[in-house]
Amino acid sequence: MDDRELNAEADAILAELVGTPGARLREDQWQAVAALVRERRRALVVQRTGWGKSAVYFVATALLRRRGAGPTVIVSPLLALMRNQVESAARAGIRARTINSANPEEWETIHGEIERGETDVLLVSPERLNSVDFRDQMLPKLAATTGLLVVDEAHCISDWGHDFRPDYRRLRAMLAELSPGVPVLATTATANARVTADVAEQLGTGTGEALVLRGPLERESLRLGVVRLPDAAHRLAWLAEHLEELQGSGIIYTLTVAAAEEATAFLRQRGFPVASYTGRTENADRLQAENDLLANRVKALVATSALGMGFDKPDLGFVVHLGSPSSPIAYYQQVGRAGRGVEHADVLLLPGQEDEAIWRYFADTAFPPESQVRQTLAALADAGRPLSVPALEASVDLRRSRLETMLKVLDVDGAVKRVKGGWTATGAEWVYDAERYARVARQRAAEQQAMRDYVGTTQCRMEFLRRQLDDEGAAPCGRCDNCAGAWADASVSSETLTGAAKELDRPGVEIEPRRMWPTGMPALGIELKGRIPAGEQSSTGRALGRLSDIGWGNRLRPLLAENAPDGPVPDDVLKAVVAVLADWARSPGGWAPDVPDAVQRPVGVVAVPSLTRPELVGSLARGVASIGRMPFLGALTYVAEDGAHAARRSNSAQRLKGLSQAFTVSAELADALAATPGPVLLVDDYTDTGWTLAVAARLLRRSGSGEVLPLVLAATG
Repeated sequence: MDDRELNAEADAILAELVGTPGARLREDQWQAVAALVRERRRALVVQRTGWGKSAVYFVATALLRRRGAGPTVIVSPLLALMRNQVESAARAGIRARTINSANPEEWETIHGEIERGETDVLLVSPERLNSVDFRDQMLPKLAATTGLLVVDEAHCISDWGHDFRPDYRRLRAMLAELSPGVPVLATTATANARVTADVAEQLGTGTGEALVLRGPLERESLRLGVVRLPDAAHRLAWLAEHLEELQGSGIIYTLTVAAAEEATAFLRQRGFPVASYTGRTENADRLQAENDLLANRVKALVATSALGMGFDKPDLGFVVHLGSPSSPIAYYQQVGRAGRGVEHADVLLLPGQEDEAIWRYFADTAFPPESQVRQTLAALADAGRPLSVPALEASVDLRRSRLETMLKVLDVDGAVKRVKGGWTATGAEWVYDAERYARVARQRAAEQQAMRDYVGTTQCRMEFLRRQLDDEGAAPCGRCDNCAGAWADASVSSETLTGAAKELDRPGVEIEPRRMWPTGMPALGIELKGRIPAGEQSSTGRALGRLSDIGWGNRLRPLLAENAPDGPVPDDVLKAVVAVLADWARSPGGWAPDVPDAVQRPVGVVAVPSLTRPELVGSLARGVASIGRMPFLGALTYVAEDGAHAARRSNSAQRLKGLSQAFTVSAELADALAATPGPVLLVDDYTDTGWTLAVAARLLRRSGSGEVLPLVLAATG
């Protein structure tokens, strides 16, 4: 078959795929299809969102399957995109299935369908690649039978990319095991020159140079702008007053789950049909939210990066960011959701004063120091058996998410291996590439500075973003607020502003108690394991706010910053804490007399001793006691010698190790508890892991107190 016949066949498949008779591949799309089908090459396609990358791999799949090739395997981190693509493929008669964390009950059935040749496309989430069963049983079969391998969001392969994911590095093994002549397609919309070269090198390893097809990243439908407003209340008020002016339906991105929930609650109060979409959203609710946006039943999804790029709605009319992402490349990726199938879409950034504090909070992702890596390898080697991540926490002072990421990188490097029951050391020689890790850290810092520059630039905004992606054709767009003049009105009415401020000032967040001791404590000489006895647990507590929210979080972050001076609790903060207590008393299970099944009212207040903020915590505890007309019973006594109870962002086992012997109940406090039987309020400045409150509650309960009700200024989650 010559090129003309192959091209005609490809166009016919595209017409079925998009449901448009006469649809034809563009020349650049055809070039990619031909490279895969005719030349069986490995190719990297870097093209703007909406270019039609999925059309390339679905058309190529249909052509290859007609010629006897095995199924296409698509690796993608985007569950929402997977759902969209399964539906799209069906229109062209392509049978697509997906294996991811949301459908484990279907995996066995899908495996059978693949073995029987009943599946044309298998979409796999990257974390499956490092699942022991999938890696050892399914991956070799796929590598042997795959007709086309597609790597979606390929920038995730590179640790220079803004969204590096270690699970993606497992693809190296699959690439090496593919049968000769199996084509590979990697796609992304957000890769600068460094990332492009890195991904292309990984794709072409052992097979010659990979073909790179890179197009201009201009998005002619997008009109970019920045609206600077004085505080979070103004930004919420702006949304409420101007959301209806934005065309169609769209996405409002926030930096944190708390901010998404706050914005959703306020916009619903103002009558807008909106839905929240975050990492805490249940899968069924996510699916409902996606469908509601696709059908324009909601004005917007208020989303964190959990939505990511994984949403395919060509007529999305706007993207608004309530806070700046830490990278202009990540920002370009998210705004690229809008305007794919419409001539005009508005993109607005509403930066906040809290943005950089939030960047810092979530920046604990750098590769750990060599001492901690070596400590992990030694613990695995000494164990002589597989160790789970919770078991490793007893030996390595790293938070669980960071420890898991480190293990995945070491797995790809060959230093450890994931097996049934956990992780083992391979014994292979491993070199700590300090220079590379430092360069990556500098790259992240440069990205943050570039985002600051984007907010303040007087040059074309689209050109700025394209230059960040090394787009050689970058030129002024003529549409953004810097090219054509400000087009978004920054005004808000006093009535809406008052309502927004009231919403953000609403105090009170529940604190769930710890119910299980961490795994591995006996190995540290601490005999705590299993479930915490009910009579030694704290009760559900309350915090004034979360450090990650845009309401009280903005007020509390400066107060609780590491370098903040100690001092009495501010009057407005104490007043808000009292409001939290009043609301708590009236809630189900509270102690207000008119509450059904009311419990006993707290009879006293106990403070957690603070090395860094003794005046703040002491004045808070005494203030609550005075206003609540309860006795201040005293504080626990701090007895550790090394500052072990000072908060650190470590894992649960290490945190509890430092806290287990940090406090004691003095004779005076024990006497006060005995003389005042009943529930007590336990007051501290903030809670991070929850272990300080758990240890303190256990001590108080064992010393004769009634229920322990934690009350803190802030929760970090």
